[in-house]
Amino acid sequence: MAEQKMAEQNLVDPVTRFPKPPFKKQSQPWPGLAGKMEPPPDHGETSYKGSGRLAGRKALITGGDSGMGRAAAIAYAREGADVAINYLPAEEPDAQDVIALIKKEGRIGLAIPGDLKDEAFCKKLVEQAVQDLGGLDIVVCNAARQQTRASILDVSSEDFDATMKTNIYAPFWIIKAALPHLKPGSCIIGTTSEQAYDPSPDLYDYAQTKAATMNYVKSLAKQFASKGIRVNGVAPGPIWTPLQVSGGATMEKLEKFGGMTPLGRPGQPAELASIYVQLAAADASYATGQVYGSAGGSGQP
Repeated sequence: MAEQKMAEQNLVDPVTRFPKPPFKKQSQPWPGLAGKMEPPPDHGETSYKGSGRLAGRKALITGGDSGMGRAAAIAYAREGADVAINYLPAEEPDAQDVIALIKKEGRIGLAIPGDLKDEAFCKKLVEQAVQDLGGLDIVVCNAARQQTRASILDVSSEDFDATMKTNIYAPFWIIKAALPHLKPGSCIIGTTSEQAYDPSPDLYDYAQTKAATMNYVKSLAKQFASKGIRVNGVAPGPIWTPLQVSGGATMEKLEKFGGMTPLGRPGQPAELASIYVQLAAADASYATGQVYGSAGGSGQP
């Protein structure tokens, strides 16, 4: 049988692949829109190529309108999965862009706006995803709130509560609601951060939640192992997302964003898409309780 010649892949220099600082000063009200950022983030809209690794799978992704959640949603659809995304109503323009890309792949694209700080909504979110997708076997708890505050004295109780509810309570409520629907072979993925290992002084509340995310990933991986349900995490470094331009970073930090990493630039959401795919795919069946880092040469693990 004649050998099939594989298409050659050109080498890509990670240093020069995406924009480097300095970046333009820019600010948006929370939660911000990817479509209004300069330069716009790359979520893999034109670059990600699927190969059927998630054919027939059914995924729910929180924060699926932008950032890593959007990159995962696009990649999952191109790998053959049906995808439900959650987002805040203010993020509708971004969300509709994602849904259009999912449907373009011939997959179900389900938009479920709502506030994850509400326990009742989190339960409803899971039920709607299960009903409209016809089941559920990938849960990506990715949505997060991040607001920079120079001092702990500047963090109000309302601020602290909103960050904890979004980043920690919501995954708790969602995973509890999803568990009865998850069969052996299903997976849960949490988005943690380099902040879990090396917290910034001005992200006091956010950094705590990312350490807690890393911890619940490892705890639930042990708890769910006998059920055949894998639980893993992704730990990004500085990634170019609306989180940064809507209060997540100071203007000074934003202009230099990612410049301190060994690669000298921030990551783009597209650069993490394949990690979310790998952790969801059946061929990663021995990976559970793991945290996969992607931080441009800095951070851990």
